[in-house]
Amino acid sequence: MSDAETTMPAPGQRTAWTLLLLTVIFWGGNVVASRSAVGEVSPMALVTIRWGIVTLVMLAVCWRDCIRDWPVLRVHWLPILLMGFFGFTVYQALYFGAAHATSGVHLAILQGVAPAFILAGAWIFYGTPIGLVRALGLGLTMLAVAVVATHGEPQHIIGMELNIGDIAMLVASFFYAAYAVALRGRPPVSALVFFTALSAIAAITSTPLLAVEMWLGHAQWPTMKGWIVMSYIIVFPSLLAQVFFIRAVAMIGPGRASLFYNLVPVLGAIMAVTLLGEPFAPYHATGLALALGGVLIAEIFGGRTL
Repeated sequence: MSDAETTMPAPGQRTAWTLLLLTVIFWGGNVVASRSAVGEVSPMALVTIRWGIVTLVMLAVCWRDCIRDWPVLRVHWLPILLMGFFGFTVYQALYFGAAHATSGVHLAILQGVAPAFILAGAWIFYGTPIGLVRALGLGLTMLAVAVVATHGEPQHIIGMELNIGDIAMLVASFFYAAYAVALRGRPPVSALVFFTALSAIAAITSTPLLAVEMWLGHAQWPTMKGWIVMSYIIVFPSLLAQVFFIRAVAMIGPGRASLFYNLVPVLGAIMAVTLLGEPFAPYHATGLALALGGVLIAEIFGGRTL
């Protein structure tokens, strides 16, 4: 397989960058939406309803294509099942669980290790070279995550102790990275059909976890505000962002696409300032500059051999 990460023509690169920028903006907004959903809907109720509605919408849009591509989906049922379960259901379940068991500082920092896992996976399974420049870009974007998460004092990372929430977030990042790397070799069907299949798997496999939540007495069905928040989550982070990300990975590969992922915590912090009224601090600007600089360095100069 040729290395799509270094041979994509300039117009294709610009398209991929646009898709990825929109993706991280929508995912950054998901940070605000998730905070707004606290107390309005329980985690697994949100996950199950989210993917159930997404599946119905996608089937309404492309059911003919799904029927056409069903023979291909059936042949590749196992990798599709694993990607939907681990990349959507398990990742989100662990993420919500981690958010209730560890601090925001730990959560943001550990979420930022996903791109490193993705680059490592792309190198192991596809032989995608990382290179000195891309490593520098990755380092800058991860430093941006640390700056924002620690309020401008990344030295506090030293001496951090891991609890069950930290471990859950590390495992979640690993599963998301595995999903992102596997996208490179997804079955030969359209992005819409593939996403529909993943959404259906997530809706089905999250149902047992919702049943456990209900059995424990922790389930809460959406309030009016909860439905409003979920509407954003369904349309933008779930529908549009996921399709855009799948398409972008197909265009430039998982290694390069992963660098944009580190913009999510930074953009989430900026959106929290503007939409939730949280105070703006110099470290927000520093983190945003580092993240943008890291992505630009890796994308513009990353193809050069040093």
